[in-house]
Amino acid sequence: MSIVLPAQPAAAIQSRWLRSLAWLGGSWVALLLLFRGDVADMLGIWWNSTTYGHCLFVPPIIAWLVWQRRRELAQLTPQAWWPGLLPVAVGGATWLVGDAAAVALFRHAGLVTMLAGAVVALLGPNVARGIAFPLGYMAFLVPFGDFLEAPLQAITVRQTIGLLHLLGVPAIVVGVLITTPTGYFEVAEACSGTKFVIAMAAYGVLVANVCYVSWPRRLAFLAMALVVPVLANGVRAAGTIYAAHLTSVEAATGFDHIVYGWVFFAVVMAAVMAIGWHWFDRDPDAPWFDPAALSGPVGHRLPLPAATGLFVAIALAFAGWGWSMESRAAPPPPRIHLPQVPGWRSVAPDRASAWAPNYPGADHQLLGHYTDARGRRVDLAIAVYAGQHEGKELVGFGQGALRENDRWVRVQDLPPLAGGSGVRMTAAGPVERQTFTWYRLGGTLTGNPRRVKLETLRTKLLGGSPLAVAVLVSAQGGPAARAAAEDFVRAAGPVEQLADRIAGGSR
Repeated sequence: MSIVLPAQPAAAIQSRWLRSLAWLGGSWVALLLLFRGDVADMLGIWWNSTTYGHCLFVPPIIAWLVWQRRRELAQLTPQAWWPGLLPVAVGGATWLVGDAAAVALFRHAGLVTMLAGAVVALLGPNVARGIAFPLGYMAFLVPFGDFLEAPLQAITVRQTIGLLHLLGVPAIVVGVLITTPTGYFEVAEACSGTKFVIAMAAYGVLVANVCYVSWPRRLAFLAMALVVPVLANGVRAAGTIYAAHLTSVEAATGFDHIVYGWVFFAVVMAAVMAIGWHWFDRDPDAPWFDPAALSGPVGHRLPLPAATGLFVAIALAFAGWGWSMESRAAPPPPRIHLPQVPGWRSVAPDRASAWAPNYPGADHQLLGHYTDARGRRVDLAIAVYAGQHEGKELVGFGQGALRENDRWVRVQDLPPLAGGSGVRMTAAGPVERQTFTWYRLGGTLTGNPRRVKLETLRTKLLGGSPLAVAVLVSAQGGPAARAAAEDFVRAAGPVEQLADRIAGGSR
């Protein structure tokens, strides 16, 4: 005896899917509008930054990954689930911390977490487990990884100098500057290979999921995808300097920019794929997951409209909290003045070694030039912020002693001076400087940018004066520059008192 099941259950599931997807789409639209500033910021980074250009491909990749699972998903019933609101709250809290501390990474990560949390809350745990990888892959929507620049820069320098010596090129290295008889070469942040390592991480994770089933093979492929571009970048950097040694700096660097921008990444991707191809173990026709294993009953259910309303309410609560913090700012002093420093007198700037820090959005900025009886020159820069928010931050990318694409190049970090961070820099001429930076906020004096973020977060969440000050002392010359900076700071008095006096004492 055979039983013919009616077609209504399938039709009912399809109808439920359409309804759930409509509510989810509306929730996403509401969230993106609510946090449109962060959306615009992320899109701007994707479009304008060569380091994060690969993020433009992540949304279509996620859509493709979900589409690949469509047959299995069609056998599941979406169901709103209130525990799914917990990741939404975690994402909102992460965004709030990023907004309070002026850390874009946390804001962007919080927004993406809320987007993923909406899927869990409105479609339920069974569907979320079915598309667990696409949901996790949403992490690559967040522009992150610039913290790798310094270590990868150091690795590239060590690889390059070692390969040059093997090739018989007499080369010496100081910080990130490599000098050969042909000239000197900067292994800049852009030459560290960071952009390719970050892109290869996204590529490696995707291939590991799509082409492999065995976890050891997945991990081995991902490790190869991360190591190969680092090694290849060292070879590229050494090859460029070797070519300059044989020809000229202009010919070698011009060729390097073409190869590095258009050919290098494609060759590395092809090489990694060619190596890993032999060990692919996923059947192209195999299902992505077992729908029967994910078809169990769902507890803690919610009506779909109620879940949507709670999702929007949570997002709105965190956004409102952020807006309320933005409204707090100390009245800036109407005018600030450079100090009189005993034993030092004000002079005109030296055009041959002109330098200025970069603090966009500061309420006040001053740059003074001093000399002492011994003819030593020191520059003093001050930046005052009445309050900090997006686009108006004491610490940010391309801010401080060195700006992006500056004529001044960082050679190496220096030991701290009176608690302030130091950097040695050089410019064409050649001319050298040593610059030391202090930050004063919330009663704290520090040279650590991470400490600045923590103090900014504490002040915004717990209260206190939002007034923030940057003090920079920069001395011309080589090794003697540090002694000049030390003498100037000693004569000017404790840096925290100097910052308070200049900022008007409004703490």
